[in-house]
Amino acid sequence: MMEMKVLGCALLFPLQIFLCLLRAIVRFFTRQKRRDLGTDVVLITGGGRGIGRHLAKEFADQGARKVILWGRTEKCLKETCEEISMTGTECHYVVCDVGNREEVYQQAKVLREKVGDVTILVNNAAVVHGKSLMDSDDDALLKTQHINTLGQFWTTKAFLPRMLELCNGHVVCINSILSLSSIPGAIDYCTSKASSYAFMESLTLGLLDCPGVGCTTVLPFHTDTEMFQGMRVRFPKLFPPLNPEMVAERTVDAVRTNTAFVVLPWTMHFLVILKSLLPQSALEEIHKFSGSYTCMNTFKGRT
Repeated sequence: MMEMKVLGCALLFPLQIFLCLLRAIVRFFTRQKRRDLGTDVVLITGGGRGIGRHLAKEFADQGARKVILWGRTEKCLKETCEEISMTGTECHYVVCDVGNREEVYQQAKVLREKVGDVTILVNNAAVVHGKSLMDSDDDALLKTQHINTLGQFWTTKAFLPRMLELCNGHVVCINSILSLSSIPGAIDYCTSKASSYAFMESLTLGLLDCPGVGCTTVLPFHTDTEMFQGMRVRFPKLFPPLNPEMVAERTVDAVRTNTAFVVLPWTMHFLVILKSLLPQSALEEIHKFSGSYTCMNTFKGRT
């Protein structure tokens, strides 16, 4: 009896995969039902500048009830908060270092008491030092891992339990295509983003049976912000930096359509496929030809 059941499952498995592919194709060509953000409280880490600032504006434009900004630089947080408030959306900011576990838990508790339950958590905070391993300071390496990777553990642990209780929530990670294809000169960042990707992949699968709670991981190519200022690729017209406004728009739309993974631009999918098929020597030649092998030599972005 058990053998017949296993055989039946094995025979149905290819059909299930085909139906998943069919649904994905239909989803791609049809307009999906979108989440109404009118009751959502959105928390964005690293929300004072860069992609975080544009995410705050986009969530506000799409009707979020409240937008909360966390970050380390009060000046940027205050400016963004004032800009959002002028649009009519309630906005608050808190100076909080997501790499500090105790600070995250304390500020999360205060936030729940004063503002309410966070229903959309956007883990966007990140730093990059742009150096090789041997040129990197130990404290700088630790800082990158604490903010880019462990910070997501602390924020998600702080807010996910209540989302599960409410059967209403979404966890978002602004990752990077470098999590799937690393480059020299940014070993701290690439390592942290690869860890972050694994974290989100595991979390997404772990929440499959949790109704009303979803995840979105966004993997953009080099984005035109001050964070990676000075980074140069060999063919900038062929591989131009992404517009942060577009990244924010695609991210919010992915949340509203409950899309699990978004690669920007879509052509980066070919890079992932090539990594699975080509030998290492061929991949090294691609890095050299595209300029990614030396793109961090001119890096002068912020940390």
